[in-house]
Amino acid sequence: MEDLGFDWVTVYNLAVSLVAIIVLQILGMLVFFIKTPFNDMDELKKGNVAVGLALGGKFIATGIILGISAYTNTSIWYMAIWFVVGQICLVIVYYVFELVTPKFKIADQLEKGNVAVGLLLCAVFIGTAISISSLII
Repeated sequence: MEDLGFDWVTVYNLAVSLVAIIVLQILGMLVFFIKTPFNDMDELKKGNVAVGLALGGKFIATGIILGISAYTNTSIWYMAIWFVVGQICLVIVYYVFELVTPKFKIADQLEKGNVAVGLLLCAVFIGTAISISSLII
C-alpha cells in the first residue's frame, strides 16, 4: 500500500490535545459553578441573561488562555499549568471586582438578572484573559 504521508502520531497528538482542552474548559466552568452561591444552570433555564453573560465571558476567557497556551507550548503539561494560572487569576479578578463594587454583591446582582453587571463581568473576564495571554507568549 502506498504511503500518502499520513502521520498518525500527529493525529494522536492532536486528539490528545483536543481532549485535554475540552476537559480543562469544563473544569474552568466547574470552578465558576462552585464559586457562585446559586445554581447557574437553573438561572440559565430561567433565561437569566446576566448569568449567561458572566458564564459566556468565563468560557471565552478560559478559551483564550487555553488557545494561546496550546499555540505557544508544545507540552500539554505547560498548557495545564497556564490553565491553572489563568483560573487563579480569573478568580482573583472576580474578588477584586467584588471589592471595587462595595455597594452591591456581584452574585446577588447576577441572580437578580442585572444584565449590566453580567456584561461588565464578561468584559472583565475577557480582558483579564487577554492580559494573561500576553504573559504566556
